[in-house]
Amino acid sequence: MSSLDRLDSELIKRLNTNARAGVAELAAQLGISRNTVHARLQRLENEGILKGFKPVIDLEAAGLSVQAFVGLELEQRQLPHVIAGLRSIPQVLEVTTQAGREDLLVRVAAATLADLQQAVASMIEIQGVRHSNTTLSVSTPLPFRVQPLLDHLSKDSGWGRSTALPG
Repeated sequence: MSSLDRLDSELIKRLNTNARAGVAELAAQLGISRNTVHARLQRLENEGILKGFKPVIDLEAAGLSVQAFVGLELEQRQLPHVIAGLRSIPQVLEVTTQAGREDLLVRVAAATLADLQQAVASMIEIQGVRHSNTTLSVSTPLPFRVQPLLDHLSKDSGWGRSTALPG
């Protein structure tokens, strides 16, 4: 397991702000060499911390204003089959396993309530799904974020060199 320092956290923060920033731009912003930025980004990728650069999609602006979380309770030993079935449903954005009554939490987006209902119906038809529980998402006042946690974890670590973080 890698430990992140303040420089790693700051690089990630700046990439979250502008994923199109180049190595030279990041180096200038942070007051460090391009080689240092390149080496740090390469290490973060090699260690699997940075998983790539992807566009952030505003689902509502894309016409997918109905979003929900569907909890699925499964029959034992049916997880691989259910995951394969969920992969075939286009409205399924993400699936996580969880502890509790429901085994999976499925994030879904749809254009209409009827589309959502059809997606949930498709989930229920997958062999191995025992029960579903759907919760509509009304708004997202705090979208997924990781930067405050990274800043917290790296607050007592060094900057990777003897000079202070640029202002």
